[in-house]
Amino acid sequence: MSSNRANQPIDAISKQIVEQLQLDGRKSYAEIAKVVGLSEAAVRQRVQKLTESGIAQIVAVTDPLSLGFNRLAMIGVRVSGDIRKVADELAEMPEVSYLIMTAGSFDLMFEVVCEDDEALIEMLNSRIRAVSGVISTETFMYLNIQKQKYDWGTR
Repeated sequence: MSSNRANQPIDAISKQIVEQLQLDGRKSYAEIAKVVGLSEAAVRQRVQKLTESGIAQIVAVTDPLSLGFNRLAMIGVRVSGDIRKVADELAEMPEVSYLIMTAGSFDLMFEVVCEDDEALIEMLNSRIRAVSGVISTETFMYLNIQKQKYDWGTR
């Protein structure tokens, strides 16, 4: 989610639609329409607008460990030069699931999902550190995911 969308407020009805989809992403437009008091067509249009604008995504959330991705980590990167260029290049890597620009010890922080330690080492040595502008990295390996939620902003 890009900062370009950060200032696009949505109305109370759209928030209700998002809340319904967060409860069950497979809920039909007809079911949502009953809850929010709109027609099925109006709900469909609003969902399309929310997804096209990038405000919302409708995806299946998976457990990486159950799918054979046994190494999850957060990586902090210090950058020289244009942080945005480095961020754009890192964001293209399929293992990167979440990337943010930060203020503090690191210029960028991002989450990676890899099959195993060897895949993480290969990614760090051959790809991340090879990106022009990357000065240093620090890797924080996940031991356990204590909490993970996706229902922000509607309550």
